[in-house]
Amino acid sequence: MRRWGDLSQDADDHLSAGSVLDHAEMAVVVTDRFSNVLYWNPFAEQLFGRVGASPAKESLHTLGISEKDHPLAAELAKHVLRGNVWEGTFDVTRGDGSTIYVRAQAVPLRHPSGSVSGIVITAREAMRSNEREKDRFGLLERIGERLAGSLYVEETLNRVADMLVPQFADHCFIELNEGDRLVRKVSTHVNGWTPPPDTWRPVGAEIRYPLGHYAESALRRQETILVEDFSQVSYPAPSEGAARLCGEIGMTSAIVAPLCVRGETLGLMYLGLSNLTSRRSPHYDTFDRDFVGAIATRVALAVDNALLFEEERHTAESFQKHLLPRQPLPSLDGLEIAVRYYPAAPLASHGQGIQTQVGGDWYDVIPLSAGRVGIVIGDVEGRGAKAAAVMGQLRAALRAFAQDDKPPADILARLDEWTRIVAAPERDDFGADITNPPIVTCQYMVYDAWSRQLSFANAGHAPPLLIVDGEVRDLDITEVGQPLGVRAKGMHADLVYKEETRVLPPGATLLLYTDGLVDRRPPRDSATGVPVDDEALDILREKLAKASGESVERIADLATVAVPGEIDDDMAILVVRSAGTELQSQERTFPAQPIMVSEARRMASEAFAGWQVPEERAELACLLVSEVVTNVVLHAASASVPRRELVLDGPPLPFDESWDVPGFEEEIAGDKEFTLRLRRGAESVWVEVFDQDLRLPRIRSAGENDEGGRGLYLVDQLARRWGSRPTREGKAVWFEIPIGGR
Repeated sequence: MRRWGDLSQDADDHLSAGSVLDHAEMAVVVTDRFSNVLYWNPFAEQLFGRVGASPAKESLHTLGISEKDHPLAAELAKHVLRGNVWEGTFDVTRGDGSTIYVRAQAVPLRHPSGSVSGIVITAREAMRSNEREKDRFGLLERIGERLAGSLYVEETLNRVADMLVPQFADHCFIELNEGDRLVRKVSTHVNGWTPPPDTWRPVGAEIRYPLGHYAESALRRQETILVEDFSQVSYPAPSEGAARLCGEIGMTSAIVAPLCVRGETLGLMYLGLSNLTSRRSPHYDTFDRDFVGAIATRVALAVDNALLFEEERHTAESFQKHLLPRQPLPSLDGLEIAVRYYPAAPLASHGQGIQTQVGGDWYDVIPLSAGRVGIVIGDVEGRGAKAAAVMGQLRAALRAFAQDDKPPADILARLDEWTRIVAAPERDDFGADITNPPIVTCQYMVYDAWSRQLSFANAGHAPPLLIVDGEVRDLDITEVGQPLGVRAKGMHADLVYKEETRVLPPGATLLLYTDGLVDRRPPRDSATGVPVDDEALDILREKLAKASGESVERIADLATVAVPGEIDDDMAILVVRSAGTELQSQERTFPAQPIMVSEARRMASEAFAGWQVPEERAELACLLVSEVVTNVVLHAASASVPRRELVLDGPPLPFDESWDVPGFEEEIAGDKEFTLRLRRGAESVWVEVFDQDLRLPRIRSAGENDEGGRGLYLVDQLARRWGSRPTREGKAVWFEIPIGGR
């Protein structure tokens, strides 16, 4: 006889553990000690989007938990296997690509002996249960973490929409104020649904809500507005198309929250529910309104931070953009050039606060005399606007110093002194000077494409990489001087900076770079989160060797991504390649005699004709050759005669101021020589005249009756550029004539 309350055998079978778990509307997952899934119930299959999959082939990491939450899953396993209880929220990506937030609780699975043999996890979709208070704190925590990692407005807004659709809404609009306009920035909808044309306004459109619309009320009153049931109320629609679409998709409920921060309204966030999805409750309530208001506060702070950061970044990048050389760089004879500059990634997500991306890295390519080129790359210690400002001053100073055509070591010596000048003066409490000049590394080179000669001096900078015939190695630098600004007082710059010379093979490529190229934030192992060590330079050399035959632009692109990891410092790259063929030139030395002026002009005329220089341009160049050579010959003839010891046999001669030795002046004049060097470039011809006179020429005003004094004036007026520079033996006067016109 059965007693009251006794279950039948059939009912007793339905109360087995497996039967109960099959009907439970909560995910239950059981794993072993190694996080391998042993069991899940049907609700878990649906929640994690693994319907039809075998639990035997799954693990805790393959249930769809996002990669960034893998350390959290590892923490769960460690904590529970010690006999503790764990609770938290995961980002889960389902098989269809949608993202949901799962609130999970994990407890130890114990063997009858008492030892922990596995883990039992119960989980549910956040905001889909009666325990919404716990879910609220968990989801707000996750939203805060997601927003804290973004420093860009567009990325921040898209993260917000991805977190709320389809988790909490079917439709999400975010609009921001731009001046007196409200502009739609985000339009995200459930299951990839897209509004038809001429209904809801697209991203980028100006939005105007009519007076009396609930969104207009939210902005005007600066409070979160809840429309619990659209079937019970009526509001004016922004347009006929919008009203028609709301009826077609069955809009049921909406919440609009203004984005307010620091007493300013940035815009609004709109969340809506419709019949596009089947939800347990198709309507929002007051709890949801308060929750969305809390989310809007966090979103407003994140957007405000992103706006401030983008403004600072734009200011700093614009500042640095105008300090670096203008693009594209000028076309230079015998050289192919490619440059890259990349600011560092922001550091806000790495515990160091928001820092300006730009820094003190710079590069420059400076046209010098007779087709020679100055090449420089440098790095000012530190980052931010101060480093960029110092960089701008140093770059301008180096450009000015380079025009003197001094050797690279002399240029760095002058720049070292200038580095001390630009330092802000500081004094201690006793009035002593404690100024700390910025520390600057720099590499300055001068390349002559016709002789392929590369002269350089180094101030503590990493040596360039030389790429020749598929082999990559450091450029051989014997003397590496100290960085600019750190030379000890009393030590002469000539002892610190030494000039060296190399000859580049045809087609050789040089890669000059700052340390941001190789000093990267190390990439992390996706499973353990541990930094992965690598030899950055070895990786760079290996990849450059494989791309040695590529164009300089391609090499520059490959170099920027060759080293794994995130850019930790700003980075400048300069790639130069010497010409594979010889450039046209002629050179000849003449005695410094008036009759040689016509010979020099004849040599120039024949060379220009052979180089197919247009006749008008050739005649102009020949005229200026005559003027410069004549000037050299005249100064050679009038140069002071060096003292000589005169030995005479016989009695002393009477003193006479007008006496001279026959043939002595002709001997001195005959010792003087000049060299004429002609060069043909793609767009210009270059003329250089070398002599042994140390005096540099200058333009002087000639009177009406003066026979001379107009030669250099003609050169200045008719040549594109001209100048002079000292040489070891004397000086060189040069000028440039464009082939195609002035």
